[in-house]
Amino acid sequence: MPASDHIKIARIVRVNHAGEFSAIRIYAAQILVSSIFWKPVAAELQDLRSHEVTHCDLFRSAMPDRQSRPCRTMSLWGRGGWLLDLLTALLGPKAIWTCTEIVEDRVHHHLSAQLRYLAKRDEPLHDLIASIQAEEEGHLSLARQHVGKHSTFSRMLAAPITAAVEAVIWLSTWDGSARMNRDLSGAGA
Repeated sequence: MPASDHIKIARIVRVNHAGEFSAIRIYAAQILVSSIFWKPVAAELQDLRSHEVTHCDLFRSAMPDRQSRPCRTMSLWGRGGWLLDLLTALLGPKAIWTCTEIVEDRVHHHLSAQLRYLAKRDEPLHDLIASIQAEEEGHLSLARQHVGKHSTFSRMLAAPITAAVEAVIWLSTWDGSARMNRDLSGAGA
């Protein structure tokens, strides 16, 4: 395998680990506010958070075999995720689920690209990401059920949340995601 593939695979594991780390903090902030104001929401979020803890551990355990290490911007992921979702949680359950939907949609998009890239390059990591993506799709589906029809309010939340998620992914991979997508387009993979 070319050295460039090793570097991209290490970046994939790193950004996924950081994303799961952030998701844990996102749900922690949402659970904190929900446990005070919307207890039924807090119970659902606690279940989703437990999945993210497992995913984070799985990506961390995949790092050594791929000469990867935790992202240097982990604190940005953690603090940013916690602050973003503390603010959205204070806006109410609709904002919580809107934020969850947006984040999970971006995660799904990035995992799909990673799966295409890894298909012939790292089968064990491909299979790990595919199993995690299935759970993340469940999170996305649940969020969409709670959001229902998008309102002006939810559409207003979408742009800054999407921009924040994309920015932190870009920072964590030094734009490796965009380069990976270009490589896939050029190779027809």
